[in-house]
Amino acid sequence: MNFTISLILSATFLASVLGLFMLVWAIATDSFGIGVKGAKQIFEEGEEGRVDDPSISKANAQAHKEELADEHKSMLERERIDQEILERVDADRSTSLPVLLCLCASVVWLMVGSVLGVIVSLKMHYPDWLNDTAGLTFGILRPMHLNAVIYGWVSSIGIGLAIWLVPRLFKCTLQLPGLALLGAVLWNIGVAAGLYELYSGRTTGIEWLEFPWYVDVFLVVSGSFVGASLFTTILTKPSKHLYVSVWYLVAAFIWFPIIFIVANIPGLFKGVDQSIVNWWFAHNALGLWLTPLALSVAYYLIPKIVGKPIYSYNLSLLGFWALALFYSQAGIHHLIGGPVPSWLVTLSIVQSVMMVIPVVAVAINHSMTLKGRFEVLIYSPSLRFVALGSFFYLCASLQGSLQALRSFNQISHFTHYTVAHAHLGVYGFVSMIMFGGAYYVFPRITGREWPFPILTSLHFWLVVIGFLIYFIGLTIGGFIQGVEMLDASIPFMQIVENTIPYLQTRSLGGIIMTLGHLCFAAHAIILMVDYKKGVAPNYMNKLRTLAQSHGK
Repeated sequence: MNFTISLILSATFLASVLGLFMLVWAIATDSFGIGVKGAKQIFEEGEEGRVDDPSISKANAQAHKEELADEHKSMLERERIDQEILERVDADRSTSLPVLLCLCASVVWLMVGSVLGVIVSLKMHYPDWLNDTAGLTFGILRPMHLNAVIYGWVSSIGIGLAIWLVPRLFKCTLQLPGLALLGAVLWNIGVAAGLYELYSGRTTGIEWLEFPWYVDVFLVVSGSFVGASLFTTILTKPSKHLYVSVWYLVAAFIWFPIIFIVANIPGLFKGVDQSIVNWWFAHNALGLWLTPLALSVAYYLIPKIVGKPIYSYNLSLLGFWALALFYSQAGIHHLIGGPVPSWLVTLSIVQSVMMVIPVVAVAINHSMTLKGRFEVLIYSPSLRFVALGSFFYLCASLQGSLQALRSFNQISHFTHYTVAHAHLGVYGFVSMIMFGGAYYVFPRITGREWPFPILTSLHFWLVVIGFLIYFIGLTIGGFIQGVEMLDASIPFMQIVENTIPYLQTRSLGGIIMTLGHLCFAAHAIILMVDYKKGVAPNYMNKLRTLAQSHGK
């Protein structure tokens, strides 16, 4: 066993040991035995059975004869003011600046990544387009697109939603809010600096790890500031039980720095060793960073919106620890057939197949929570996005387990099929849930309802239709490409030409998705402009004043 393999296994072991300590703590505090009580932790008195989604227009709710959770009404109906409602108001107010910064920045990065993605996609079948300028070549724009999406869009909004969720779940104010704000600012400055370096041609040339090491240091420091604020908040407000979303958030902010620092140690890995670290990190960046962030949002919003506790709280905890145990080595299956130890590849295949356990646990929990409340999907924008993202999580993970098998990998390897799979995970799963989170949180922080429901509907249908065109086209084309590459009688250039219709389908889907993103960005800008102009009073301050006056 060489040094590289020993190092990544040690880092993975460290992450697993931390997860084990969390498991021991959970058993010691009877987290598994808390059952229904734990599942109801996110609800206040009178909220169960009511739909809670600020992105639903009142007219739409009335048309479906649905009673929305209304904190103003709840306070006026009670003889005493519920202290937990006041704590929720203070929690939202304490996180407003860093959360708004992260959400607004993420919208910017989404648009940047979308435009770059469309250009890169068009270059796949128009290779000479924009090639007169070095900065507009495929080799420059493709890593810019990837990093704008991963570290700009999904990471920024994931960090923002994490900052919002932790105080909400602990019913307290955010501790060290200035540090969280500083971390959010520096993170986005780091992403901008990294993209500039890529545009200038300064890159490591390693996928998912393209940023130069000094930009990586910037991201580690800024991320640690946010993590310090969140962990201080958790430790300041002791709780006998941690809701499952907290488990995922804590794990994400522990796992990511471990894998990010190890993978970015400058000059340490060369050749084959670098490829092992590359795919170990790339897979874990999705599974141990973006996946926990997305699932923490889903486990909060799905039961919260439908007004119904999660179906099985113990099953949600089982899904968490199964993810911690089985995901860490799954990425090496991308190197099947490469010059790496067979036992390491076999270990990766086994762990990839075992990922069926946490995925099925999540799927059962979310679908059974929605059972009997599927009609809410018709008029709740947030729930539509989150539920669809949860479904795509099941699809992406099962597809990943299939791809890890040597017999199937022989076909899918080095084809557009893998590209389609990657987008199913990052876009279909993570981004859809993040869209739902944005639609839910923006009104909570600004006190402003989404002004044009038609833009929300357009956003949903454009991104869904566009993504299905993108994914189905590349999946079919990639599979055919893989089969043809195994046939020695077919010339390679003929195979390349045969992929062009599918690449054109990919561009069409990407353009439609970008139009959906434009609707989302325009809607967010309108909401923020109205908020800054004071068109709508600050919801949180008004609610706090109402509560205090009623208490007197």
